[in-house]
Amino acid sequence: MPEKIYFRSDLIELISHYKSLRKSFAEKARVIQKENCANGIYIRGLIEVSSFCRCNCLYCGIRKDNTDTERYRLSDEEILSRCEYGYTKGFRTFVLQGGEDLVFSDIRVAEIITHIKSRFPDCAVTLSLGERDEKTYRLWKDSGADRYLLRHEARDPKLFSLLHPSEQKLETRLHALETLKSLGYQTGSGFMVGAPYQTIEKLADDILYLQNLKPEMIGIGPFIPHNKTPFASYQNDFEKRTDENSPNKNSSEEITSCTLTSSLDRAELTCFLISLLRIIFPHALIPATTALNTLSQTGRKDGILSGANVIMPNLSPLETRAKYDLYEGKSNHTLETAEELERLENEMNKIGYKILFNERGDFKNKY
Repeated sequence: MPEKIYFRSDLIELISHYKSLRKSFAEKARVIQKENCANGIYIRGLIEVSSFCRCNCLYCGIRKDNTDTERYRLSDEEILSRCEYGYTKGFRTFVLQGGEDLVFSDIRVAEIITHIKSRFPDCAVTLSLGERDEKTYRLWKDSGADRYLLRHEARDPKLFSLLHPSEQKLETRLHALETLKSLGYQTGSGFMVGAPYQTIEKLADDILYLQNLKPEMIGIGPFIPHNKTPFASYQNDFEKRTDENSPNKNSSEEITSCTLTSSLDRAELTCFLISLLRIIFPHALIPATTALNTLSQTGRKDGILSGANVIMPNLSPLETRAKYDLYEGKSNHTLETAEELERLENEMNKIGYKILFNERGDFKNKY
């Protein structure tokens, strides 16, 4: 079980007062993080393998219907080359992330995993390739995959349906996460903070879901829509809005205020929720995400000081990074990139942390 269990009413109360609680919760989270990681921050080498996607999420820049984005796919050789480069820099986990691109077939991905594991046997392979069936997940696990990232995004069915087209179902996403857990993956889930029509109650439900799932990894970040999506004009005023304003009109529920009025509020609330999740899940792998760093110039540092213990520098080829255009202003050429690891290390040292090079950082399952 998680270290500390919160009830729904507790979570609603805490989130409602996040501004006044943020500092004290961050202090508690840092103590817990340092007890479990000894001031260490794990690095994951992110390789964005494809910007093609069969899905049509209403906020995502690589959604199927966005004809203005430039698509690419990495070859198997390019992926292995980036792993080779990352290995020389001290990375011991590679994260293969991409849109739901079926050109990366079951067999092809299995072969890529096998090659990575054969060449770098002391490394972990994390996949983030979307929803597949149990047969596929089993094949990839048997081929050597260690971890799988699949954010549930929104536990509330109505909110999920407002963010996705009708063919994408919350129950399919939740079943995939249950399958990954049952197959023995170190499983990651999470949600967006400040999504359209999100309320404090819905955020509480997201955390309740995580308490039940008991994921080894938890990824949360602020909602940032792409300017070529139905939510491009969304202004984050979070006043009373109805489904008449929604790009996907399938709910008549009146939406109440979530009190998020600016990008700064979204970043602050994200950091508070990182602290809360660290307190609930002392041993979990929680990243300071690229989205947080995109929204705030100090986002990565703030995430670490709130209890995060993972940073995911980008190992993708330089020429493809801007093409993996998930959301507006995505950070591609900052300390997120692997070439600037020395600066990243210096930044962490200044706030009392150290980068754990040459370590896989496997989750210590104590639940």
